[in-house]
Amino acid sequence: MEFAELIKTPRVDGVVLHRPFMPTVEGTLCLTGHHLILSSRQDSIEELWLLHSNIDSIEKRFVGSLGTIVVKCKDLRVIQLDIPGMEECLNIASSIEALSTLDSITLMYPFFYRPMFEVIEDGWNLFLPEEFFKDIESSTDEWRLSNVNKDFSVCPTYPALVIVPKAVDDDTLCKVATFRQGGRFPVLSYYHKKNGMVMMRAGQPLTGTNGRRCKEDEKLINATLRVGKRGYIIDTRTISVAQQAKARGGGFEQEANYPQWRRIHKAIERSNILQESLIKLVEACNDQSQNMDRWLSKLEASNWQTHVKEILTTACLAAQCIDREGASVLVHGTEGSDSTLQVTSLAQIILDPGCRTMRGFQALVEREWLQAGHPFQQRCIQSAFSNSKPRWEAPVFLLFLDCVWQILHQFPCSFQFNEHFLVLLFEHAYASQFGTFLGNSAAERVKLKLPQKTVSLWSWVNRPQEMEHFLNPLYETNSLVIWPSVAPQSLLLWEGVFLRWKRSSKCLDEAYEEMVHIIECNKELQSKVNALRRQLAQLETGDGLLGEP
Repeated sequence: MEFAELIKTPRVDGVVLHRPFMPTVEGTLCLTGHHLILSSRQDSIEELWLLHSNIDSIEKRFVGSLGTIVVKCKDLRVIQLDIPGMEECLNIASSIEALSTLDSITLMYPFFYRPMFEVIEDGWNLFLPEEFFKDIESSTDEWRLSNVNKDFSVCPTYPALVIVPKAVDDDTLCKVATFRQGGRFPVLSYYHKKNGMVMMRAGQPLTGTNGRRCKEDEKLINATLRVGKRGYIIDTRTISVAQQAKARGGGFEQEANYPQWRRIHKAIERSNILQESLIKLVEACNDQSQNMDRWLSKLEASNWQTHVKEILTTACLAAQCIDREGASVLVHGTEGSDSTLQVTSLAQIILDPGCRTMRGFQALVEREWLQAGHPFQQRCIQSAFSNSKPRWEAPVFLLFLDCVWQILHQFPCSFQFNEHFLVLLFEHAYASQFGTFLGNSAAERVKLKLPQKTVSLWSWVNRPQEMEHFLNPLYETNSLVIWPSVAPQSLLLWEGVFLRWKRSSKCLDEAYEEMVHIIECNKELQSKVNALRRQLAQLETGDGLLGEP
């Protein structure tokens, strides 16, 4: 298919653009295969370059011969285009709708994007399973790297290499895969070096109404327990939802078959509920009524903060079992590719200071989301403004980022990266020039040849001139476990995402920058004071001479 076939009117002059925080501008609107571009002859005005894939929906309005297109984006931005001429407006709207809903992944911009920067580090090769395993291998010899899934036939959503107990052979893994949803047999997610406890993740067991049993599955997860130790199975579903799953062939682990494991049920909502929650939240944030009581009521009714609390609570539970109870943990929900990954990745941020560094967090996203088979292509195909009926869409990854932001907000000195990096990941998960978040699994990315045909987001982020924008100036290495509060007064609305196109959010950004500047000045002053104190102490003891301050 040629993009030109979808572009009825490639160029219109005299278009007026309205966008947040920017002056109204008149210019020329151009449509290309992947971008909506508006440029003005005014040198001081920044051009608009909007990816078609970032467009969630459009609305058309007409007053006489003047047409207006309201473009609602997946990054929650809303812009308005005033287009002279009804026919031109209809043609532009029709083209945008067609170009923003392309079915074929290979027609998306990452396959056409050519970087204007030199790729110093290939992001596709930065965070491989072999590197993660080397770190674990330096602490224990109880695990091995298995290539049982090398052709993705055992589990289509797992990577080619997985870490499993050394005592369990590949034949056993294949049998366990038939007993777990989607073939997602238990694999290692995290090794706690402090006490040797582990966290695993999997899909639900396929026990069904007849209480089917798999001794190989029992052997596999028992192989992770130390002598005399018990483990915890954290099921991210309520007991009623888990019971209902049995009627569809799913289920949960029976205590009689797993006597060394205690099962705990939590209440993380399913994807369709989360999508409805996001839509309600964004509606509340766009409410123009200026009525605070009504706004707070709509915010509460969205239940977004409730979802944040439930996810963080479950992650804290997993971390507590590992660090304080000295017990290993197995986490699963139904498929094991949504709420399961939220819990395992957040638990690692709580437990492991390495995951709070710039590189460590990238490795976590790569390992626990991309390689672990979170279906980004399905979950992020639409955002909060889509008019189409939801199918697979859900803000699962956005909720994870929101939870990370909550922890960062509570521990502002414990993270090497800042809020801007989290916002960047949100944006690129929904629309990007990079191939990192394309596809639903490692198998799909191999089939699409993404490492050969597209550029990795990590290749760009890790360039020194880019990384400096995402570093937290308040960061100080903290080797301790950090325990976030989930009290209602501790969990805030993430204004940097949900209100960032509002004027109040802009003021907050400016206030934050001013605060950072003041803290940096105070640090510099404190450093000089400490130096003077040391020099005075040397004078008092006769160990040195007072130098220049």
